[in-house]
Amino acid sequence: MKYIVVLGDGMADQPIPELGDKTPLEYAKTPMMDSLAQLGEIGMVHTIPDGMKPGSDTANLSVLGYNPRKYYSGRSPLEALSIGAPMKDTDIALRCNLVTLSEDEDTYEERTIIDHSSDEISTEDAAILLEAVKRELQTEQYQFYVGTSYRHLLIWDKGEVVDLVQPHDVLGQKIGDKLPENRDLREMMKKSYDILVNHPINVERRKKGLHPANSCWFWGAGTKPALYPFTERTHKQGAMISAVDLLKGIAVGTSMKVITVDGANGGLDTNYEGKANAALDVLTKDGYDFVYVHLEGPDEMGHQGSVEKKVKAIERLDERIIRPIAEGLAEAGEDFRMVVLPDHPTPISLRTHTADNVPYLLYDSTAERSESWHYNEREAAQTANFIPEGHKLIEYLLQM
Repeated sequence: MKYIVVLGDGMADQPIPELGDKTPLEYAKTPMMDSLAQLGEIGMVHTIPDGMKPGSDTANLSVLGYNPRKYYSGRSPLEALSIGAPMKDTDIALRCNLVTLSEDEDTYEERTIIDHSSDEISTEDAAILLEAVKRELQTEQYQFYVGTSYRHLLIWDKGEVVDLVQPHDVLGQKIGDKLPENRDLREMMKKSYDILVNHPINVERRKKGLHPANSCWFWGAGTKPALYPFTERTHKQGAMISAVDLLKGIAVGTSMKVITVDGANGGLDTNYEGKANAALDVLTKDGYDFVYVHLEGPDEMGHQGSVEKKVKAIERLDERIIRPIAEGLAEAGEDFRMVVLPDHPTPISLRTHTADNVPYLLYDSTAERSESWHYNEREAAQTANFIPEGHKLIEYLLQM
């Protein structure tokens, strides 16, 4: 038996008037998910423990079977594992986004945050910008590391876990009261703007109609994580396929195989076929038991507030990830159990995460059913199927 998690990051949403009061998942054309739902089971799962902030960090730990209350030490330390940034027990890791701030105001504090991703800047351009920041701001106490796209890292020697604002939570707002209380962090953010605002990369981006990546933004502070190997409890050899450092870091921390797919970028126009093929190869050729396929696109489109693009991201997930994996395993004669779900909602109307329950779809090729439902939030919530502790979903999938 092979086991697959297909996770559409932030895929769940709320009814949207322009979609006829349907959610993007409900509105999107998803024939493969609906077909598997009618042969399987749908229901709701609570992935974010009560009282914890809704994020891809806590939620994906939960889906993978790690109780966030016990194993979560912060988002950035997980990303540090992925990019190989060394951490001592006394270090603090912080995410360093390259964001777009408005530029017409007289002071940094008066500026507005326009885009948390700088139009999903390429890793190549971002690395050049971060190098400029490093030349001016890096010290023995503060070390910068390049990640992927707009997502980078700062390691703070003998730092402290400080409360910091997530940039995607305050889009369109003035930043004055959103800045770190810590003086060093606040001053580095302000200086980063002076370094980046007229950088040649950003001059060219403006000419192309792209948002300039004109400031660093620190958030997600945490301590060195301590996770146990995925195989230790599940007795399954697992692999992770994701474009984002957070998920790769979770895989490194849990001793899963990390598969890098060329052209996979965490956006809408990612290498879907490469991810699907990699999933099939690791299961059918490399002999692995379990693969976790993570797609960031729906979440990014939710943060951008784009209804059209979020629907498109969901449809591409259905046609170019779920269909080829399911059909490929069937053609290979492999029995399999597949669960499809979001980690958390990222509602278009809010452009940030919520901790609401999310719908899951579970298909077992050896125990097909005959149902009339479709895979979406509304119909999943109408069933009696509910998993109140998200970290136990993996036990259900793996039949532990």
